[in-house]
Amino acid sequence: MVCQSARAHGIAMFVGLCAALLAPAPYAAGRAHGHAPGGWRPLLLDDSAPAWRGWTSEGLPAGWRIEHGVLSKQGEGEDLISTEEYADFEFEFEWRIGRGGNSGVFYRGTRQYDHIYWSAPEYQLLDDANTSDGANRLTSAAADYALYGAPAGVVKPFGEWNRARIIVRGADVEHWLNGRRVVHYELGSADWRARVAGSKFGQFPAYGKAPRGLLGLQGDHQGELAFRHMRIRSFAPRN
Repeated sequence: MVCQSARAHGIAMFVGLCAALLAPAPYAAGRAHGHAPGGWRPLLLDDSAPAWRGWTSEGLPAGWRIEHGVLSKQGEGEDLISTEEYADFEFEFEWRIGRGGNSGVFYRGTRQYDHIYWSAPEYQLLDDANTSDGANRLTSAAADYALYGAPAGVVKPFGEWNRARIIVRGADVEHWLNGRRVVHYELGSADWRARVAGSKFGQFPAYGKAPRGLLGLQGDHQGELAFRHMRIRSFAPRN
């Protein structure tokens, strides 16, 4: 019995070691600007954010700070944009917002207009429970702002971290929140064109039409906002 028990214990240890070696490593903020294993690229470093700049400012504008891999602001500030453009990608990040907070993350934005939100679709960041926008699914947390609503009850209360993911492959777009896909739509479809035409974005002919563009972090609202564990990987264009 002792020999069989020892043998079984040895097999269990060997299986556990193999599983540990084969399991993917957890994501952490990178220490060097570049591509992470598996094609992932960190967009925030421990104490700097070289992947971001202000809409008009070089580097991080006043009001934004990064410390220990957390990018944050306390009040109204300038929008941030990525220093590179992206076409097809998977973008992951965690976000935390203050009480009554309102912000957004933009993708495939351009400089054609005065503001990035006039050209770029927006992943809404919101304290649903304490804002009027939270009562409307089209403008609630994780919605494609004003166009495609997200379900209630998925976002966490203000002051807590949420996990977000944006996946864009050609015209196909997905918004994820806390492990759940909450929005799925097709850029340029008849349904999408009708929704844009009926929204405030209908006055901007180039809205949502760029095949590649900038990421953006909205800063021009009051309140606390923070990001961490931000990374991206690009996909090869679909044929």
